[in-house]
Amino acid sequence: MNEISNKWIGTNTIRPDGADKVTGRAAYAADTSMPGMIWGRVLRSPHPHARIKSIDTSKAEALQGVKAVVTSKDIVEFPVDKAVPLGIQDMRWMSRNVMAREKALFHGHPVAAVAAMSEAIAAEACKLIEVDYEVLPWAIEIEDAIKPDAPILHDFVQFEGKPSNIAGTLEHKLGDIEAGFAKADVVIERSFTTRPVHQGYIETHACLVSVLSDGKTTIWSSSQGQFMVRAMTSLLTGIPQSSIRAIPAEIGGGFGGKTIVYLEPLATLLSKKSGRPVKMVMSREEVMRATGPTSGSTSTVKIGATKDGTIVAAQGVFYLQAGAFPGSPIRGAAGCAFAPYNIANVVSRGFDVVSNRSKVAAYRAPGAPIGAYAVECVLDEIAEALKIDPLDLRIKNAAREGTKAAHGPVYPRIGLLETMEAARKHPHYKAPLGKFQGRGVASGYWFNAGGESSAQVNITEDGNVVVTTGHPDIGGSRAAIANIAAELLGIDYRRVSVLIGDTATVGYSNLTGGSRVLFASAIVVTDSAEQVIGQLKARAAKIWGISADAVVWENGEARPSGDHTGNFPTMTLAEIAAKASETGGPIGAGVQLNTTGAEGGFSTHICDVEVDVDLGIVRVLRYTSFQDVGRAIHPAYVEGQIQGGAVQGIGWALNEEYIYNKKGHVDNPGFLDYRMPVCSDMPMLDAVMIEIPNPKHPQGVRGVGEVPLVPVMAAVANAVHSALGKRYYSLPMSPPKVLEGLDEGTLQAAE
Repeated sequence: MNEISNKWIGTNTIRPDGADKVTGRAAYAADTSMPGMIWGRVLRSPHPHARIKSIDTSKAEALQGVKAVVTSKDIVEFPVDKAVPLGIQDMRWMSRNVMAREKALFHGHPVAAVAAMSEAIAAEACKLIEVDYEVLPWAIEIEDAIKPDAPILHDFVQFEGKPSNIAGTLEHKLGDIEAGFAKADVVIERSFTTRPVHQGYIETHACLVSVLSDGKTTIWSSSQGQFMVRAMTSLLTGIPQSSIRAIPAEIGGGFGGKTIVYLEPLATLLSKKSGRPVKMVMSREEVMRATGPTSGSTSTVKIGATKDGTIVAAQGVFYLQAGAFPGSPIRGAAGCAFAPYNIANVVSRGFDVVSNRSKVAAYRAPGAPIGAYAVECVLDEIAEALKIDPLDLRIKNAAREGTKAAHGPVYPRIGLLETMEAARKHPHYKAPLGKFQGRGVASGYWFNAGGESSAQVNITEDGNVVVTTGHPDIGGSRAAIANIAAELLGIDYRRVSVLIGDTATVGYSNLTGGSRVLFASAIVVTDSAEQVIGQLKARAAKIWGISADAVVWENGEARPSGDHTGNFPTMTLAEIAAKASETGGPIGAGVQLNTTGAEGGFSTHICDVEVDVDLGIVRVLRYTSFQDVGRAIHPAYVEGQIQGGAVQGIGWALNEEYIYNKKGHVDNPGFLDYRMPVCSDMPMLDAVMIEIPNPKHPQGVRGVGEVPLVPVMAAVANAVHSALGKRYYSLPMSPPKVLEGLDEGTLQAAE
């Protein structure tokens, strides 16, 4: 299919969920209700670090209208000395994150939960729970957490043979780093910091759970994976997975932040205790205090190059905050940082650091933007030192087919070089700049993924098609799957309905994340559709009384393969479906696979900024993203993914950050004080899609959702340096920081 002209693949068909969303008909988790439903509420720690000496819930339980109270004693406890992996998570930490056990480890850490007849009663009951805390010293920042005398969060976490807040390390090596630096004519080493930022999804976490007297449990929730919800809830509550049905609602944003559970196990236990359905909805403040932002970081990158611009050695050390429990995305930082380049000698190390913050969660290419920020800024300094154009330096050293990456793979056919060359030729790169205006470039990489996916394709009695997949749609997968199914079956895309099945109606499917969903679901939908086509041909052959091998399927019709097989009129899908009952029954097929063949994604970005030197405000004037998208199945959705990544990265670079006060509390837990970009902050965001199909995929799909965020912070930072002649090594470059860094000499140089 990669080589043929398509009718639906590559077209901007009408989005199947669009009308429901713009008219308000789409049902999200907080819209779900049931007769007899009661409300759950969480009591959260007021301290960033405190030993829980005792919890007395008797007064809360005695309050009229209260139906159930749960604490850590109700949740399955996993011994800390043995890992309990579930996907990329460890249930030892998930158990203690959902409900504090020995200690409260961050401000907002759940310590108890209540279910009552109303939200007001539940809130009042939480106030009646008496918790005896022994307040302990805390460490919020990486620098404080890794000091020799830092307060230790977990006695069982060891580093270099003693208790430590460094919970894990990762290292990638390639070549001989010392020999590489010895060849260099210029060596630049710099250190960088980034702040934690939240995924910023508009819909807060919410769920409704009903546990019947026989243990049968139904969960309606907002998540990036209903099978993940089922598995984690089962492990944390002790209810068998076979007794749990998890139903995905529409999802109002995730970006990786809804790949773990927070409320579902608590609501399940409250429902089990009370015998009533329990609904729980987080406030925005709860989301900001107690759900995963991405990591803050401190990084040091050292790069050496020869006079002609050949990079001969690169070294990176990346410390990432994990929050209260191990699990920061050091794989993304250490693995992706140098991945866009052909460098013979590389050492890249990651350190996972726990501190008294909420546990981090994935955020769009987790860790990779942090690594790219440091590396791409140092590359610009190398280019400046050698008086080489920044894009020319990147093109000279670009990874290409056959390049061995430090994190393991030898690259197959990739499109990185094409993104760089397209950027260099684009009018944006040559456009004039004014006073205090600057231009920056950067490139980035994300691994992409395959994994387990399931799909069913069924033909209805009236000749239409229903496709069921197992992945929540957060990036347009329904529209893209409709295009693919219509293309394969040769029918109008409007005749294809795409549904998201729950855990009881479709086979196991892994999370929506890692830029894997369209890649994986397209494979199983393709296999299912091909089986259906085989069935349609067999039904036509039965009607005509010929061999199925003598029937071909083209443009939504069965026809004899030639005159020698018989002179029969073609039969459309609808005509065959109408005779299904008399030719063998329902027509449909399902496929379940652990898909393979995903290839990494690359992009190159250009950013223009203007700096108001009186106010310290950085305004993005123009932004263009160039990305190898494999095959754009639904181009408008691909463009939206690219634009969305740019917006999030600009926010990360210029404004967004968690601010903690002296009590160890988040001081800006809401969108009023947590400064996310809005439309008026943004210019038009251009997306240039470069299609180099993935040869390992039937439609050429290459994941596109993650990599648009990876180069953004570096591109913005490089643009600010271009505008001012000064480089900022700490994000965000918010007005106070910009003003603090400016002096008369800087301004004169910029002019």
